[in-house]
Amino acid sequence: MSMFMSMSMSSPTLLTPTPTPKSLSPSKPRVSNSLTAAPTSQNQAGRRELLSMWMACSWVVVIPAGAAVAASDEEYVKETEEVIGKVRSTITMDKNDPNVATAVAELRETSNSWVAKYRREKALLGRASFRDMYSALNAVSGHYISFGPTAPIPAKRRNRILEEVDTAEKALLRGR
Repeated sequence: MSMFMSMSMSSPTLLTPTPTPKSLSPSKPRVSNSLTAAPTSQNQAGRRELLSMWMACSWVVVIPAGAAVAASDEEYVKETEEVIGKVRSTITMDKNDPNVATAVAELRETSNSWVAKYRREKALLGRASFRDMYSALNAVSGHYISFGPTAPIPAKRRNRILEEVDTAEKALLRGR
């Protein structure tokens, strides 16, 4: 204990305040020469190169986005009918069927590509067929993501999904 007291007693000046604080000498702000310098031909050339590179990159980005062709109505109907068939066959499979996991993986891949392709189409967003199909796919995907690819869909959820798929199919036939 005496050792600790001697250590704390050895530097009493650190604990006592100084009578007058020392003032810090004011420092002058530095001004960068590059900000105030007049543009040189070398700076101009660098800006031109940067601008031309930026324009070249923006053309690469803009051209593919503008060149994207909207899916035709016939293509939408055909692909939606294919997805409807996969949904029906997958969710009505027997839980003991050894191909359930493979069928669920195929359905997931098909539904992901269908959603990725058609959710950007403004003309399709208002359609009843798109809305119902999207809702059914969301329910199916949510179930298999939460419970795994081999978990059977409960009867109540399966009936609701099949009803949405039937409604989507009827809307497709009516052109909606």
